[in-house]
Amino acid sequence: MSEEYFDILDENGNKTGKTKLRKEVHRDGDWHKAVHIWIINQNGDILLQRRCKEKDSNPSMLDISSAGHLSAGDNSLEGAIREIKEELNIDVKEEELQLIATIKTTEIYNETFINNEFSDIYLLRTEKTIDDMKYQKEEISEIMFVSYKKFKEMVKNKQKDLLMHDEEFKILFNILDNELNN
Repeated sequence: MSEEYFDILDENGNKTGKTKLRKEVHRDGDWHKAVHIWIINQNGDILLQRRCKEKDSNPSMLDISSAGHLSAGDNSLEGAIREIKEELNIDVKEEELQLIATIKTTEIYNETFINNEFSDIYLLRTEKTIDDMKYQKEEISEIMFVSYKKFKEMVKNKQKDLLMHDEEFKILFNILDNELNN
């Protein structure tokens, strides 16, 4: 696999015109772009993935349905479509994705892994089932739909194996509470 390059952003999320290798971006704490896609089925259930135990960040944790960094030159929609295809083997059209927010976050894993990113958050509503998806074993160890009610309880209780994306959860809950009358 070839090494991945990211576009470098300034602290306001604008491209600087520079690119760097993924490992250098995280080593140096450069700002870069990511996409987070929350997949919701017709019952209002949320798809969660369990990150594989070999991941360099947050191994074996439950996380967003599909997520990833943008490669240099990608736009957000292209990146979201690529990540869903790579991770879950689902073909998605641009118009199926609903951009709901962009958030700025910093996570410091250690002195050589700093994740400063701007994440575009999308919703994807689908009629697909788990059986319709084939997840990428290098990234994911399992996928599951959980009811919206259960997901909210997991977040409220800060379930130990669920990655907490507090700002993102607030945005997601605001939208889904109105839609699902919860």
